[in-house]
Amino acid sequence: MLDAIRWDTDLIRRYDLAGPRYTSYPTAVQFNSQVGTFDLFHALRDSRKAQRPLSLYVHVPFCANICYYCACNKVITKDRGRAQPYLQRLEQEIQLIACHLDPTQKVEQLHFGGGTPTFLSHDELRQLMAHLRKHFNLLDNDSGDYGIEIDPREADWSTMGLLRELGFNRVSIGLQDLDPAVQRAVNRLQSLEETRAVIDAARTLQFRSINIDLIYGLPKQTPENFARTVEEVIHLQPDRLSVFNYAHLPERFMPQRRINSNELPTPAQKLEMLHRTIEQLITAGYRYIGMDHFALPDDELAIAQEESTLQRNFQGYTTHGHCDLIGLGVSAISQIGDLYCQNSSDLNEYQNILATSQLATSRGLQCNADDRLRRAVIQQLICTFSLEFSDIEQAFNIDFQGYFGDLWPQLQDMAKDGLIELDRDRITILPAGRLLVRSVCMVFDAYLEQHSRQRFSRVI
Repeated sequence: MLDAIRWDTDLIRRYDLAGPRYTSYPTAVQFNSQVGTFDLFHALRDSRKAQRPLSLYVHVPFCANICYYCACNKVITKDRGRAQPYLQRLEQEIQLIACHLDPTQKVEQLHFGGGTPTFLSHDELRQLMAHLRKHFNLLDNDSGDYGIEIDPREADWSTMGLLRELGFNRVSIGLQDLDPAVQRAVNRLQSLEETRAVIDAARTLQFRSINIDLIYGLPKQTPENFARTVEEVIHLQPDRLSVFNYAHLPERFMPQRRINSNELPTPAQKLEMLHRTIEQLITAGYRYIGMDHFALPDDELAIAQEESTLQRNFQGYTTHGHCDLIGLGVSAISQIGDLYCQNSSDLNEYQNILATSQLATSRGLQCNADDRLRRAVIQQLICTFSLEFSDIEQAFNIDFQGYFGDLWPQLQDMAKDGLIELDRDRITILPAGRLLVRSVCMVFDAYLEQHSRQRFSRVI
């Protein structure tokens, strides 16, 4: 079975290094200011000519309350009036981007992230969706994957009804932890009843998929109280679960400075939390997709992994990796063909640039031939836990062992340690290595040693 995992504590301790999550390769750390609006227009033209389908990501940065653990690009404000000027600039960006694409290019996937997308009022959500429908070919038959991130404290039955009416059919719910002491320590008080109400509404309104986010490693968490949270979540029966490792990097993320580091669980406790969580979820029938993600067997991600069609992009695991990803809003990232580009992460700068009818592209990267090759290798390993050398050789006209000859000793060491099986034709990540798939991918990362690994979270 693809979801088989073997827990090996010694192996985890040896290979639990800091490294990228590989929502892209090269990663965003390699982005530079050489890439600008001209490159984006060129990539959009190629997308139009190729008639590639689209995935839209819309970033809504506002939150009414700060969560101390959060590392997202957000603006904390109680002033709901700040949304309207932002929406005006966002609508300008939508119009500027759309005029370089073909109106027949279908939007197979749409995702609103944040921040808190439901910070927007009902009228503002209607306004934004109407503008997207005016300029992009959004599907009207409910066949697209149209998702939105929900904070149950910012949503009720009427909000869920509106979202369904607007065409959303997937919701991702931030929960993190149900223990009141943990919630107080991270400034996110959220009851089980609030979360259950949103899930009940989503099911009644026939949303197609429900995802819940959890975080382990938060202050005042213990293996025992986190296991209780997981048990309660299992009773809610989400289709997917994301169980993230909290990375405490207060030097990079200012809100984390409010967390008392003395209250953080020890590395051994974090390992036990993860171990217990995996056992609980597998026992409950969830499959381990990889990289902190679990799904029920009939979920599209689980089916795609079984069929070796699972992909990965800036939105995580996806069945829409063949789409060009258009990022809209402050800090949003696009991946169009071989171009990655990112908008300014500063809200004022983003709005001021768009006020001049220019796009706010601030940095990015154009993949070269080596990038494309390594991206294919990493994508295959992280999505299917295996790699057929012949597939890469045919696609890129190389001899795999010759091209990656300098990496062979590292791969052989991993094979001796039981992470992978390595032979003349393929790499197979073994059950003991599946939790450590990032460590295997890092072997193929040509950029990793150029940058301090302190920029990344640990594998486990």
